[in-house]
Amino acid sequence: MLLTHFPPTALSAEGAILVVGDSLSSGYGLPDEQHSWVALLERRLVEQGYGHEVVNASISGDTTAGGLARLPGLLDRHDPQIVILELGGNDGLRGLPIPTMRSHLEEMIRLAQQSGAHVLLTGIRMPPNYGPAYTEAFEAVYPELAAAHDVPLVSFLLEGVALDRSLMQADGVHPNVDGHAVMFENVWGVLEGMLAPASGTEP
Repeated sequence: MLLTHFPPTALSAEGAILVVGDSLSSGYGLPDEQHSWVALLERRLVEQGYGHEVVNASISGDTTAGGLARLPGLLDRHDPQIVILELGGNDGLRGLPIPTMRSHLEEMIRLAQQSGAHVLLTGIRMPPNYGPAYTEAFEAVYPELAAAHDVPLVSFLLEGVALDRSLMQADGVHPNVDGHAVMFENVWGVLEGMLAPASGTEP
């Protein structure tokens, strides 16, 4: 199976971490999904003695509408302690209405919190060719939702990756193995603060 902060209370070192995302989290185009940032997260948790199971429920091409439709079942099935929401990129690439995307993400946050899970939101940005009005409004959705619902935010999942061709696959859209390593560090820099001390470490 797998950076703005609004620090929540540290959680126990048990329970599932559910990742609901698209191709950026599913490992699209990688020689092995074990190179994805989600797999790297699972490895780090094991190496440092955390007891969390990582469930990667990411689907290439998924939108916020698809994620919202799938989320209730995922919450019931896995009862996660943390939900990482990595969606919106495909909405933007298709030029879908930003208010609709925002509404879907907001409902996903609400459902996850209602289930008792803590949420980590990952921000996405659109290429400049979509025009400043759309790209700026799109980017603003993530910090606005994070502030409104008091959830931690990775301000831009592809920070340090998107503009570096050496970290991208030939399509110029999806990160390669080295790019996923950077994405993992972007997520870990926020997620680590949400976790209780690992087994065998000082509190």
